[in-house]
Amino acid sequence: MTVTNLTDPLTLPCGQVLPNRLMKSALSEVLADRASAPDHRLERLYGTWAAGGYGLLVTGNVMVDGRQMGEPGNVVVEDERHLDRLTRWAKTTQDHGVPLWMQINHPGRQANPLKLRHQPVAPSPIAVKVVGASTPRALTGEEIEDIIDRFATTAAVAETAGFDGVQVHAAHGYLVAQFLSPLSNQRDDEWGGDPERRMRFALEIVRRVRARVSPGFAVGIKLNSADFQRGGFTEEESRDVVAALATEGLDLIEVSGGSYESPAMMGSAAASTVAREAYFLEYARAVRDVAGGVPLAVTGGFRTRTAMESALASGDCDLIGLGRPTCTTPDAANVILGSPTARVDSHQVGYSKTGLLSRVTDIKAFNSLVDLGWHEDQLHRIGAGKQPDTGRSKLATTVSLVRRNGREAFTRRRS
Repeated sequence: MTVTNLTDPLTLPCGQVLPNRLMKSALSEVLADRASAPDHRLERLYGTWAAGGYGLLVTGNVMVDGRQMGEPGNVVVEDERHLDRLTRWAKTTQDHGVPLWMQINHPGRQANPLKLRHQPVAPSPIAVKVVGASTPRALTGEEIEDIIDRFATTAAVAETAGFDGVQVHAAHGYLVAQFLSPLSNQRDDEWGGDPERRMRFALEIVRRVRARVSPGFAVGIKLNSADFQRGGFTEEESRDVVAALATEGLDLIEVSGGSYESPAMMGSAAASTVAREAYFLEYARAVRDVAGGVPLAVTGGFRTRTAMESALASGDCDLIGLGRPTCTTPDAANVILGSPTARVDSHQVGYSKTGLLSRVTDIKAFNSLVDLGWHEDQLHRIGAGKQPDTGRSKLATTVSLVRRNGREAFTRRRS
């Protein structure tokens, strides 16, 4: 049945009920302490979002392997050593009745050089095409099995801590997406060589996670519609992956797209796409039939209640994801639900594309990092009990990026 009201609840296949159709999508908070445990600022940040009216909150990157980090400040969950901290984090949203899912991830060849003192790993020894990237080592079959088990272990710990579900990150060029793409997976064994074998890694992770958690614990996945690169993961291949995933007990598929090399998720969409708001709605429409009974979430570009309700009314998606607007408007869901003409704004920060800096660096890549860092700064302010600062300068963000990440701050884009 077609839904047009954002306030309608959504019952997931596992039986979990989301109180409305607005989801705070994953944003990289980088608010772990030196032991890679959740910092108290994460509790304050998620407590703020929990009061913001959302039907679902999804955390940013939680690493399944402390030896392979996406960026400094990522939380790592390999076992129950930080269970008390994780439990406090989960409880911040329980008090508001808002489900909280942990996004679980492995960076693969996109591991951050500041946190990685050895060679990164990947399906094949092919470096990501960004400044400062090193050539990864190809994973052995035994290592692949270990990583799959790590995803399942992290999910089990999340459930023990009180989280309501997990989202496997299979988008944005991280390890699961690397296995899916023929550009980064050039294996000829059981983990690569054709689309069916390339999708096996993602399927095995979902299967093993589902087997380790209770039936009422939600399991979702974030999947690229495409890599947006010649010879890469295509929409046709993505559609086949959705069809395969639909039979694996999933509760939600979130549609996204792009990678570090082609950052469709980093504010690089064409003006016409931005104008129509929903970046990936056409793709969601294309996979709606093969997704079966698995709900679809679309994130990217939504700003007005009108566009959100139109997307729901079309039947192309079941949940609307909000990302960057929640950095400066933490109660964006309440704002949207409070008025039929409501709109939430997003901000884009960067240096001149024709200035001096553009002559000495890839200004597009540099600005993507600065823009992400600016939004990250807003999350740090909220976590510290402060209000977002939309007037924060790009220079201040540049300084904070160097302070947090050192000289490697500008050698890698992050999502």
